[in-house]
Parts: sequence; structure tokens; C-alpha cells
Amino acid sequence: MQKPLEPPDLSQARLCVIRNRGSGKEDDRIIGQITDGLKPFVREFTLWQTDDGSSLPELARQAVDDGFDIIVAAGGDGTQSAVAGVLAGSDAIMGVLPGGTFNYFARDLGVGETMEEAIETLRSGVPRRADVAKIENLVFLNNVSLGIYPHILKTRESVYRRWGRSRLAAYWSVLIALRRLRHPMRLTARVDGQSQTFSTALAFVARNAFQLESFGLEGADQVRAGHFAVLIARARKPVPLLRSAFRLAIGLSAQDSDFDLIVTDELSIETRKSQQLVAHDGEKTRLASPFHLKVWPDALTVLVPSGAARGDGD
Repeated sequence: MQKPLEPPDLSQARLCVIRNRGSGKEDDRIIGQITDGLKPFVREFTLWQTDDGSSLPELARQAVDDGFDIIVAAGGDGTQSAVAGVLAGSDAIMGVLPGGTFNYFARDLGVGETMEEAIETLRSGVPRRADVAKIENLVFLNNVSLGIYPHILKTRESVYRRWGRSRLAAYWSVLIALRRLRHPMRLTARVDGQSQTFSTALAFVARNAFQLESFGLEGADQVRAGHFAVLIARARKPVPLLRSAFRLAIGLSAQDSDFDLIVTDELSIETRKSQQLVAHDGEKTRLASPFHLKVWPDALTVLVPSGAARGDGD
């Protein structure tokens, strides 16, 4: 991120909140918090809600087309990523209200981990330019991963449907997915014309410094400088992979020795499979291999706390 821009005049601003009800509990208290916390401070307030995460980009595009000055994503990292993917490159200012399981994007920005704190950031914060990243035409904010992690997400969906959304359910889905691990994948990473081939069960392309620091992994400083931290799990067999992948997937401290690190702001990845399941910010998409990843500098304008001294390029 760069130096703060001029704070918006909320009294003259048109503000739209796009809330994903699937990211957390649906109750009148949260809706009341958002409405009471923002509506009295802006010229126009609109709250759109959806149960279908796939409709988030459409709602964000509608908000941009309708000329809203501030567009707020209320939900987890997948919600934030879906809205940011539309707002990137536009004149709209993005606001963040965390409502998911881990909320890495909100925590990296420092907007607050509670609804009250995040609403206060929207009322008193300042806009900053932020980098995002792209894999092919998909924007992501935190990470992209290949290998076992996308399958963890598939397992997590079924666990959530049966037991509800919780961190315990998320951790349990990791153990179930890792039990099904059979063979590592072979991938080739191409950076600056040089190729490296790996046999691995997990590749993790990070763009969130807070997440890396939470995991105890190197690369946070390089991410803040505008690069990717590409982590390739060295373990090939289930037992050692279980150790490193479990740490990485649930946000516990990992070990740098578990991973090879590549630092770059652009790379391509090719797998032996012509179609590869890819996880991006908690969502998953099947993409044709090879695929290209690139940092998109200063693409997003987002509200952060006044006086915040963190961010890319500071």
C-alpha cells in the first residue's frame, strides 16, 4: 500500500453493503449493527444480502454501475475476494466487515476483528491503495493453493453442511482430507525464464503477510514489498505431509524447513493434469494448466484505520 488518500466525506457518500449470509450466522442483531452503525453517517445507505456466494460479483458490479462511492463486503475471505475482484481497477472505495472463519484479509488490513471495530474503521478510516493478485482472470487477496488444500476445502463443505461452520469443523476437515492422500503431484514453476520441477502434495502462493506471520513462515516482508511468497511442501509421504499441511491449513505455526520458498511477482505453474483444482481465498475453481499468476499493484482502494502504518510499500 501507498500513503493515505484523502478521507471520503461520509455525509455526502453513497454507501452499499453487500453481505454474504452464507459466511456466518444470519440474525437481526448483525443487520442492526451494520445499519445503525453506518446509515446515520452517510447520504445514502443500501444493504444487499445473498445466500448464494456465486452472486457476489454480480451484486458488486451492480453497485459499481449504480455509482456507489463506498462498497462494503460483509463476510469471510471468499466474500472479500469476490467483491474485490470487481472493484479492482475501479474508482469505488472498498470497505471490509469481517464475517467468516479466519478473516485473514481483514486482519492483515487491521480493520478490526469484531463487527464494532470494523464499523468504526468505515466511519473514521482513510483510503489506501492496495495490491491484489490474479491467477488467470481471477483476483485473489490472500493465497492460491494446489494439491491437498483444494481437497480440504471440498471436504470442509460437507463437514459444514453436517455440523455447521466453526473452526473445529474446519480443523476436522483437514484431518479427513489428509487421510485420503495417495500420491503427490508434479508441477513446474517458471519464473523469469527459469523452470523448477517439484514433486509435492501442496503448493501455496501467498499474498497475505499477516497469514504468513501467523503460520510462522518466512516471506511476509517480501509480500509487503509487492511479491508472492511461493511455498512448496517438501514432504511427499502422508505422515510428514500431515505435519506441515495441517499447520498451514489451520493457521498454526509451521516450519520454514517444511517448504521451499520462491519469491517473485509473476510466475506460471504447469501440472501434469490438463485441468487442476485450485483453491483461492477459501473458494475453489478448476483451471486449465498451465496458468499464470501476477501481482496487480495498487489495483484496489480500501478503507483502513486512520493512522495505520502497515501495508505494502510503507
